[in-house]
Amino acid sequence: MFSISKYKTYTKGLLASIVVAILATTVTHFISFSTATVAIILGMIVGNIFFKTFHTDEPGFKNGVKWAEKDLLMFAIALMGINLNFTMLANLGVKTILIIVLGMVFTIFMGILLGKLFKLNPKLSLMIGIGNGVCGSSAIAATSGVAKVQSNDIGISIALVNLMGTIGIFLAPALAHMLGFSDIQAGIFTGNTLQAVGQAVAAGFSISDEAGHYATVVKMGRVLLLVPLVLILIYIAKKESQKDGEEIEGKTKVGVPSFILWFVGFSIVASLGWLPKEAETFISTFSHYITLIAMSAIGLMIHFGTIMKTAGTAFKVSSLLFALQLMFSALLISML
Repeated sequence: MFSISKYKTYTKGLLASIVVAILATTVTHFISFSTATVAIILGMIVGNIFFKTFHTDEPGFKNGVKWAEKDLLMFAIALMGINLNFTMLANLGVKTILIIVLGMVFTIFMGILLGKLFKLNPKLSLMIGIGNGVCGSSAIAATSGVAKVQSNDIGISIALVNLMGTIGIFLAPALAHMLGFSDIQAGIFTGNTLQAVGQAVAAGFSISDEAGHYATVVKMGRVLLLVPLVLILIYIAKKESQKDGEEIEGKTKVGVPSFILWFVGFSIVASLGWLPKEAETFISTFSHYITLIAMSAIGLMIHFGTIMKTAGTAFKVSSLLFALQLMFSALLISML
């Protein structure tokens, strides 16, 4: 994976991805928007306008970008596990856990259903559902490999999910106020609907400190569901492969990806407190920047032509899904 001969052919594309990631980080200092989304958008601009040769077979560029958007991303996802502390579940009551689980299942299911109604690519529909239902970009990145999703669909889903989350920072608190929710209910509402951790935290604390605390805990509870979700997707992929294998060679080759095992391993380490907080913070920060490089590479892989064909329908699905997600969570909180 890291052989010198391969690395030489990866240099141009990897460097381009790093430069785009640095630019994205700089830009987000001046605008309030997801760094991952900015990295994808800038990557698209660079790949389609400034580096048109990328979309040919020029190996020094193309191979490096492909390596960054796949192998490097898997490495980043493995490190993301350090952010998941399973002991946080102790801070959630049974009713809150039920709200989180039902909200995730509903959102993913409706994402798939809306995709069928609007005749959207099933893989893209699944990613939009998972991104909205679990934890935004991280969930899409962690599940896209298992679900065998193309770069174009990954990029579109991440951009749209983060757009909905940015709108939700202002919309969710306003809705919570209109519905007459208490600070605790408002915190649960924002934590159970907004896509990224930062978005949920920002929305929660804009209401009150108590709402911010509950939004953070509930949001992390949703993030923890990423582990069983990935295992379920692996099980489904294995069953599908088994079915195909019975027709072709009578066996399946689908297994648990190594990066998922590392992801769970880092989660266990974080839960047991085996590492100093400084080390956990370093690993988390390192994972964040590696993820940005991978997001930049995903942007470099996207063609404007593909975006124009699918983005309009995908936006409709994503917007309607987020609206349904907000309504369903509000209903659950009111009932429970």
